[in-house]
Amino acid sequence: MSDRAIRTEQLTKRYGDVVALDHLDLEVTPGEVVGFLGPNGAGKTTTIRLLLGLSRPTEGRAEIFGLDCQKQPAQVHRRLAYVAGEADLWPSLTGEETLSLLGRVSGRVDEHYRDDLLNRFDLDPTKKVRAYSRGNRQKVILIAALMVRPDLLVLDEPTSGLDPLMEQAFRACIGEARDRGQTVFLSSHIMSEVEALCDRVGILRNGALVEMGTLAEMRHLSALTVEARFDGAVPDLSNVPGVSDVLIDGQNLQCQVRGSVEPLVSALAASRVTGLLSREPSLEELFLAQYGEGEHGR
Repeated sequence: MSDRAIRTEQLTKRYGDVVALDHLDLEVTPGEVVGFLGPNGAGKTTTIRLLLGLSRPTEGRAEIFGLDCQKQPAQVHRRLAYVAGEADLWPSLTGEETLSLLGRVSGRVDEHYRDDLLNRFDLDPTKKVRAYSRGNRQKVILIAALMVRPDLLVLDEPTSGLDPLMEQAFRACIGEARDRGQTVFLSSHIMSEVEALCDRVGILRNGALVEMGTLAEMRHLSALTVEARFDGAVPDLSNVPGVSDVLIDGQNLQCQVRGSVEPLVSALAASRVTGLLSREPSLEELFLAQYGEGEHGR
């Protein structure tokens, strides 16, 4: 058995002159939950299609549990379950019939867990798919993927259309999957979702993987936010190394700090500080630091 749930080597996909994915080297270990971020057109869905064997790479290769995604697609799909952002189901079937059909395709279903999932996602399986809302159709494919307890869950915007309560149910299920040793590869635009669930995060930019690591390892992409309140005059921080974006409102100060905070602490210590708060960047701030708030993907 391979020691990697997912491994890609120089994985590349071109459409004419357009490079959708550019020499991607990626490794995901079994039991990891990995987030895959990037704006529309960055290459996330292209990567997933190549992993699923739905598209042929221009260069490079991809493996899942040591199985070649192009040469061994049937064996690959026995190890994984895939959830797309849009549920394309059979409108004349009921939810129960749909789950039964998808379960037979997989060949293994934990029926007790399926029933638990139906309850947790508050889905009525007796209704026909055509009567379901978009969110309920999404619940069907989520339940179908989770109920077979695959070694690898490949999720592309899996909570699209779900309300906040159901998003919480989804997060609980992914946490339980990780606890059971399942691997999760999650592409999502919901930063809080990725931040709450993922052990590591990769950021794609124009088809290339530009950052990969834990949130702690990626803090260097953005600055520390510091807020201070003073009993008296606010100090001048214009010449303090590493300090930028200083905002002053009366006796309150907010600034950004990169690198060591020691120069800032020394500058503040000379003033009458009555309150001090520091905050590390969120995943959304890390993402925006990589892309820039005004930049859009291809």
